[in-house]
Amino acid sequence: MTVINRRAGRVLLVDQAGRTLLLHGGDPARPGHRWWFTPGGGLADGETVAEAAVRELFEEIGLKAGVDDLGEPIWRQVAEFSYDGRDYRQQQDFFLLRVTEIQIDMAGMDDDEQETITEHRWWSAEEIEASSELIYPVELPELLRGL
Repeated sequence: MTVINRRAGRVLLVDQAGRTLLLHGGDPARPGHRWWFTPGGGLADGETVAEAAVRELFEEIGLKAGVDDLGEPIWRQVAEFSYDGRDYRQQQDFFLLRVTEIQIDMAGMDDDEQETITEHRWWSAEEIEASSELIYPVELPELLRGL
């Protein structure tokens, strides 16, 4: 089995109520397998992790932010998962970005994102813990409380 190693930048977008924005999506190779996750994604050639996170924020939710807005990562994780028939080992850096009010615009998503991401929602740590849905990273409630 070949495992694809990749780096990713992800963003904990947190509103004034302490809720985080999550996207709902799935795996095209496994119809019906769906989960919630933070905005972000893999690095394009030549990008830093922060640049990838900023680009993904704009593509996935239409939010224009700068690398300086993100600062340093607040948490790192290695995630191993399968997606579209391929196995990944992804080192992810999570950045924090606090927002007051934003209008979500998913029009900038690429073809893969349009195929797999279907909705967004703001979640509190308590709602995440009480949910029976798949939500990643599983440490998210503790991360939110630690902010």
